[in-house]
Parts: sequence; structure tokens; C-alpha cells
Amino acid sequence: MRDYASSGLCKEASNILSLMRNVAGKPTVYDYNALMYYYLKSRDVKLGELVDIYEGMRNFGPSPNALTFNTLMGGLLSFGMVQDAFVVAAEMFRSGFVPSFRSLSRLLKKSLDLGDMENSIHVLEFMLGLDYTPTKPTVNLLISILSRAGNVREAYFLFSAICSKGFSPSVYTYNPILWALCKCGQTYTALSLLYSLKKKGLVLNVCSYTALVHGFSRDGLWEEAYRVLSEMQYNGCIPEVITYTIIVKFLCDAGKIGEAMGILDIMEKEECATDLIIYNIILRALCCQDRFLEACELMRLIDEKGFSPDRFTYTALAGGLVKAGRMRIAHGISLYILTRSSDVDVVMYNIYFNCLCCNSRSREAFSLMQSMMEKCFIPNNVTYNTILKGFCKEENMDEALELFDHFNWVASGPDMVSFNTLISAACKLRDSSMIRRLLYRMEFEGVKLNVVGSTCLMQYFCAVGKLSECFDLFECMISYGPSPNIVSYNVLLHSLCKKGLLGTAFRIFKGFKATGFSPNMTSYNILIHHSIKEGNDFLVEQLMMDMYGRNLVPDVITYGSFIYGLCKAGKISAALLLRDQMLENGIPPSNVIYNTILGAMFRRGKLQQVILLLKDMLINGCEPDMISFDFLNQANSKGMRNRFPEIMAAFGVVTSSLFVKMVVDPEDRLKSFCKEGNTNDNDPIMILQNKILGTPDWKQRTMNENNLSYFQSGVVKASPIVFSGDSTSLWHSFFAEENEFLHAQDLGYKCFYTRTLPFNLNLGS
Repeated sequence: MRDYASSGLCKEASNILSLMRNVAGKPTVYDYNALMYYYLKSRDVKLGELVDIYEGMRNFGPSPNALTFNTLMGGLLSFGMVQDAFVVAAEMFRSGFVPSFRSLSRLLKKSLDLGDMENSIHVLEFMLGLDYTPTKPTVNLLISILSRAGNVREAYFLFSAICSKGFSPSVYTYNPILWALCKCGQTYTALSLLYSLKKKGLVLNVCSYTALVHGFSRDGLWEEAYRVLSEMQYNGCIPEVITYTIIVKFLCDAGKIGEAMGILDIMEKEECATDLIIYNIILRALCCQDRFLEACELMRLIDEKGFSPDRFTYTALAGGLVKAGRMRIAHGISLYILTRSSDVDVVMYNIYFNCLCCNSRSREAFSLMQSMMEKCFIPNNVTYNTILKGFCKEENMDEALELFDHFNWVASGPDMVSFNTLISAACKLRDSSMIRRLLYRMEFEGVKLNVVGSTCLMQYFCAVGKLSECFDLFECMISYGPSPNIVSYNVLLHSLCKKGLLGTAFRIFKGFKATGFSPNMTSYNILIHHSIKEGNDFLVEQLMMDMYGRNLVPDVITYGSFIYGLCKAGKISAALLLRDQMLENGIPPSNVIYNTILGAMFRRGKLQQVILLLKDMLINGCEPDMISFDFLNQANSKGMRNRFPEIMAAFGVVTSSLFVKMVVDPEDRLKSFCKEGNTNDNDPIMILQNKILGTPDWKQRTMNENNLSYFQSGVVKASPIVFSGDSTSLWHSFFAEENEFLHAQDLGYKCFYTRTLPFNLNLGS
């Protein structure tokens, strides 16, 4: 019997066992246990045959004993069959035997190792029912896994249950719960738990308090975050760099870069060593807000601290510039990094592809991606979606759809971003046939339309004048999903207001407020703008009161709407006062606001005020756009010069000194300098170009086509980027020339050039 069982021949072994019945007292339960034991050791086990043996014992004898169940459990665990092993443990208990602590602990640990959370929880509940307290490492591991998976309620229930059994938890037990609560928006619950733990005399460490700092910072509750930080220090927990990094990260996300820089001062005062991560976060935030001079100073500080920029620094810099819309500068930096460094990941390539696509060079991006794939570059879905979006932006929908079919998508295939990119483009083009093709394709591949795609369809219906279909889709989303989000509501509000149905829009606005859906500033701005446009002052007042009641503050769009209303009524002085109030509140006026006021001034012939406003516009760092230049053209018309000769003479001086730089494309001006052999570098933009590129000869700064072609073919001399001495120009002198630029007497020039610096692709040799 043993030989057959060890060879995995269970039926033959059972037949031999049956022959023992001719011997008195045979076979015993130990004989059956031996058969199971050797059969399980054979590693060629069929579960059905084991079940047959067990059922035969239970029905015809001999009855299974504790060793029978332990043998089965041990064997099944060795095969990783944890669910079947738990069934055996439960059957053992029903048969009047109590599973041992050791066997159940093995079962729990094996379930955790295999990631079977459901079975792990069942085993733990079973153990607690038997008054078994699992080992501390096992409990910590289970709570950690539950917390990371977002099952915070189950994790807390487990924590409470084992504590009631006399279990003594450690920071590794409850810290994961604190973090899980803070990450899912239940920071105040986490705070209550922390005080409860503290009241019980349990130890709290830096990680415990940092979880609460993370939660409050994430929710923008800065007073509470700083209060926790103070309490943390009061209780003897010294904040570490990760604690401050979390605060800095969320401050930067909220646009509070000044406060984030203040955290660096606090760290220095408390002798908490900074790292490159925290500087990368601030650097990206500065670039996102076009604060390039401060980015320059930060790069100088990074160098003083002895840090060398890594690929995350480059990515933070380029990514921030992309987010700020500075595609030319981002393009130059990303290309500079790609051609001079071997340590470049797919993120930097994606930034470069995005820059190309935003400049209507999607085919070039696609061609470059193909050539780089031949050199072992592995694109991801973000790469494909970036290029796909570029083709859609250029309205090459047929090519985009063809690429969509032929891209080597990752294992899961195109994602929802891919489909939404195509649907959004088709809706903007009002291409109904393309929309139908995409919807059929999604249905064929089993991909359900999400809220983004549904909202795009709502915009399409509104754009083609099918408001009833838009309402039908909106109601369908409410009833059957996907549930509409705030963008969906705002699309509906905007469409109704555009059709002159302000009253209907306001009723819907009140309706979704009643359902608990919180409107955002965009919702209020839509209704406020159209109320002002229609002269409905009562509704404007009602909306403003409601907005302040929700702790929302006016943004640049809100101010723009009020300034539009004042200019429309001819109240230019009041509009200027409101502009000044914006600046006092830290909200820089946009081009639209300045152009609105400029238009009102021109219509009333207030040319002297126009001159002052133009200078203010530049001093406040707002770049003139094409509409601004249209006003300039009107001002320079022959009729204006004849009517107001003295004013127009002064006006000509201002415009020539402040705007002539904007008329000529900076890159064309660079070529002109090179062509003329000008090496004086008197132009502030040229000075910055020189400092950033670090090449002394203007002729060497023209675009090296061979360099780019080598890059596209993958033939690149890959070497680490090393900056030393004066060659640190890309970082240390980023937008900085102490004598000739930063301390320029004309503040207007300073602000102007800070915001309009070109960053060409001039890499030198």
C-alpha cells in the first residue's frame, strides 16, 4: 500500500487497503492516515481521490481522528490549496476535534503569502472563535495588506477584535490603519483613533503623526496640519524629511509655493537635512507657475547643498514647463537631456513627444518613436495616447484611428484614455460617423463608456443644437451610470445659458445642490457671467452670497465677468479699481481682462489711460496677445494720429519700446543675430539664451540638424550630464544675468522678458 501511495497510485493503494479487511482488526484509522500521508508526499495528488477516501472513512469506518484532519491540512497547505485546507479545519471542528494553534497559524500565514485575503479573514475569525491570538507579525501583515487594499473598515474591525482578546499592538499594527484612514479622506477619524491610542498609553512615532499631517495637508486643512506638527514636536517626535516633504508637496499642489519655501527655512533651522526629492517638487511647481527666476535661484541652492540633478529633476523641470504651457522651453530642455544623457526613462521621452505634438509635429513624434523602438525603447500607453492626441489635435482622425488599430498596446490593450481621446476629438469636429464607429468599436471590445466620454457626447449634442438628446443622455447617466460628475453638470449649465435659458440652468443648479452635489467655481462662474450679460443683478447677488456661503472665493474668471459688465456699462474707473483689487488679492489679471478694459478705453478715446494700462500690463507680467495688437493697430491708424497727434507721439514711444520685441519671433531674432555676426549679446533674451545654452559663439547656437538626425536614428553619444564651473549655465544661470538682467532699472522690461523668454532647440555641438 505504501509503495503504491508513494508512487501516486491512489486507487491501487486503496485496493490493497481493502484486502486488509481479511485480517482481524484491519484496516485501522492509522492505516488510512498512512495512505493519505504517503499519497500526499507523492506530489501527484488528485483532490477527488482524497475526498473519496475521507467520505469512505466517514460512512463506512473507521472514523477519522485528529491525525486524519491534520494530515489532510498539512498536505493541502503544501500544495497551496488554502481554501480546501480551511474546509478541512472547519470539518475537523464539526467532528469534535479542535485544530491546533500551530496548524491554523500555518494556514493563516500561507493564505497571506498567497494574497488570499478572504480566506485569511475567515481563518482569523475562526482562530478568534477558538480564543487563539495570532502572532504579532501575522496580525501586522494582515492589517497592512487590508489597509493598503483600501479595506480600512475590515482592518479596524480586526484591530478592535484582537485588542479585545488581550493582544498588545505596536506601531506596526495601527500605523497602517492611520495611513489608510488619512488617504481615504477620513483624517478626523484617524485623529480620534490616534488620541484613543495615546490615552491607552500606546507608543506613537513619527510615522503615526506624519499620517495625520498627510491627511490634513491633502484636504487643504493647513491649520490642523500645522497643529499636528506642533503636537508631534511637543511629544518628542522630531519631524523627518518625509514629513516636511508631504507638506511641501501639497502646498505646491495648492499653489502655495511661498509657504513651501518657508518649510525649507524651518527645516534648515531645525537642522533637518533636505533631499533632492523636496527640491524637485518645488522646482516643478515654480515652472508650472512661470516663476522661472525663482526656479533659477532654487537650482543654485540645489548646487550649494551639494546635490546633482537627477532624471527626476529634469522630468520635474520639463513637466512643469509643459503644464505651464511653455512648450518651447520644455522642448528645448527635454531634447537637451535626451541627447546628452543615458539615464533617461520613458517619462522624459513622453514629455518630448508631447512637446512635438503640441507644435503640430505629430508625424515627427511618431517617426521618432518608431526609430527609438528599434533601439530597445519600450513605449507605454501614455506614449501612444500622447501621439494619438497629437493626431487628433491636428484633425487627422483617419490616421489617428489607423494608429489606434496598429499600436503595440500593453497586454490590456488601449485604455479608456485612448478611447476618450478619440471620442473627444470626434465630438469637437462634430463628426457623427466617427463617433458611431468609435462607439461600435467600444461595444465590440466590451469597453463601457465612462463619465468623460459621456460628457464629451453631451458637449457634442449641445454643439449641434440637439439639447433634448443632451438631456436624455444626462438623465440616462443619472439612472444607469456612469454617474455624472461636476464637469457634466457644468456642461449642461453652460449649454442652457448659451441658449438663453438662464432660468432653467439656475433651477437645475439648485436641483443638483439639493442632491448633495457640490458645485465648484466653474458652476458659479457660468451662471454669474450670463446673469451679468443679461443684467440680472438680483441673481448675481444671490449667486455671490451662496458662493461665499460655501467658502468659495472669486477667481480670475469671476473678476473677468464683473469687469466685462462694468466696461459694458462704461464704468471704466470701477473696472480698474476691481483690477487693482485682484492684484491685492494675489490674482494676476489675464489677457482677457486687460483686453476688455483696453477695448472700452479705445471706444471712448481714452488713449492716455491706454498707455498707462499697457505699461501696467507688462509690469504685472501679462503678455499682450493678438487682440492686444489689434487695439494697437487701431490706435496707430491714420485717423487717430490726426485727431490726437501729441498723445499718439507718446503712444508710439511706449509701443515701440515695449512691444517691438513681441512682433518679431524670438527664434527669428536669434537667427538674425547669428546672420549679422552679432556677438555683443546686448539683447536680454539673447543674454539668457547664452547663459542657458552655455556656448560662447552665436553661430554654434543655430540648430544642428545633424545632431537631431542622429538622435532620431538612435545614434546618440550617451553620457552623463556633468556641469561644472561656468558650464552650469543650464541650471545655475536659468533666466539669470545679475548685472544686465535681474537688476535692470526698467521693471517693465524685467517682467516682460521673464515671461517671454524663448528656449530654442539650439544645442550647440
